[in-house]
Amino acid sequence: MKKLIFILVLCCSSFHAGAAESKLEQIQLETDLPAVERGADALMNACHTCHSLKYITYRDLVKFGMDKKKVSDWRGDQPLDTALTSQLSDETAIQSYGIVPPDLSLIAKAREGGPSYVYSYLIGYYITPEGMTGNHVFPETRMPDMMGMSGATDPVQRAELQAKARDIVSFLAWAADPHEEERHKLGYYVIGYLLVLTAMLFVVKNQIWSRLK
Repeated sequence: MKKLIFILVLCCSSFHAGAAESKLEQIQLETDLPAVERGADALMNACHTCHSLKYITYRDLVKFGMDKKKVSDWRGDQPLDTALTSQLSDETAIQSYGIVPPDLSLIAKAREGGPSYVYSYLIGYYITPEGMTGNHVFPETRMPDMMGMSGATDPVQRAELQAKARDIVSFLAWAADPHEEERHKLGYYVIGYLLVLTAMLFVVKNQIWSRLK
């Protein structure tokens, strides 16, 4: 029994050590419209074939302020309220990759590390000594290196791909919480209302207690 416990502890220690080898790149996201729109453009060209964003509609993109013509080109003849579903059927995905690619609507919040995890994953592709494509962050991935990061040896090219990955993550961070700005604005109104209400109740309280005295 003691030997079994020792083996389990050793395995857990090895797992944590392996996980710690791949450190996440910490990034500061740009949340302005140009960055999010660039990220949407890059995602629609590189990722949308396989991945869906079922909680985001084309109307959400227009409402956020993205170029209407560009959004119209993305949606084709689909209504504005259509979700950003992938162009790959589940059956074809299983035949090609053995798994259905995950929906990306909440990916920036679902993973531990958030946007930094997604960014590190996108730029984490490399070529193994056997000539295969691997990923430092998620070695078990079935997703091909769609951005070509593993083959980018020139520093300028790598910097361009890293900027593109940062834009994609900016869009995914927005997609995970598209109403964040509205909530913040509403929060200011609520706080203002509570302050006014508190002041009014304070005045009423003083009037009532002054009569009792």
